Amino acid sequence: MSHTIISVKNLVKNYGKFNAVKGISFDVQEGEIFGLLGPNGAGKSTTLEIIETLRDKTSGEVIVDGIDLDKEPNEIKKIIGVQLQTSGYYPGLNLLQLIELFCGLYNRNVDPMELLEMVNLKDKAKAKVKELSGGQKQRFSVATTLINEPRIIFLDEPTTGLDPQARRSLWELVKNIRQRGTTVIITTHYMDEAEYLCDRVAIIDSGNIIALDTPDKLIDNLIATGFERPKEMKLANLEDVFIKLTGHSLREE
Repeated sequence: MSHTIISVKNLVKNYGKFNAVKGISFDVQEGEIFGLLGPNGAGKSTTLEIIETLRDKTSGEVIVDGIDLDKEPNEIKKIIGVQLQTSGYYPGLNLLQLIELFCGLYNRNVDPMELLEMVNLKDKAKAKVKELSGGQKQRFSVATTLINEPRIIFLDEPTTGLDPQARRSLWELVKNIRQRGTTVIITTHYMDEAEYLCDRVAIIDSGNIIALDTPDKLIDNLIATGFERPKEMKLANLEDVFIKLTGHSLREE
C-alpha cells in the first residue's frame, strides 16, 4: 500500500484580485518522483512555495507527512529539503565548509566528503561555488537539500541551462536520491525530462490542474483522441546522437 506523503486540498492563493492558484487538489505518494509542469505564471512555483512553508496561502489545506501546515509549519521544515539558488551561498567558503556550516544549522552530523562523493564533487571539496561549472553548481545545490536527511526534496527547474551530459548526470542523481527512499517534487520546462524522471505529473495552467497522471497514460490518452504528430518520430533524437558520440562522462574544468 502506498502512503500519501503530501496532500493538497482546495489550495487557493490570491494576490489582491489576481487568483494565482484556483482551488487545486492533489496527492503525492511516498517514494515517487512527482512533476509539476506548466508555462511561466501557471502557479506551480507558488504552489511549491506554499508547501515549502515559504509563502502564505489564502485558503485550503496542506498536509505534509501527517503534519498540518496551518498548525506546525516548523515541523514541516524539519523533514523537507529545498534546492537553493547559487546566490544563497557564502562566497568566501569552499564546498566542504559550506556543508559543515549547513550541518551546524541543521544540527546534523553528516560526512561532507561522503555527500560530495554522492554528487560526484569530491575532487571539488576545496573549491568555492563561483569556481564551479553550471552542472557542478546544480549538483552541489541538490547536495545541500540532502543535509538534513529530508523525507521530501523540492527541485525547481534543476537542469535549466545545462549541457546534455550535465543534464543526464543530474537525472541519474535524482533517480539515485529516490532509490534512497526520498520523495522528489520537481518542476521543469523540459518534457523529455519529466517523461524520463517522473512517476506522475500534474500539468498546471492558469492556476488550475488540467491533467494529472503518469506520463505514459497522458500520452496514451492523447493518442486515443486520434492525435498524430505531423512528422514521423525516429527511435532516437539529436541529443541521443550527441551523447553517443561524445560520451556520458562529464567534462568539467
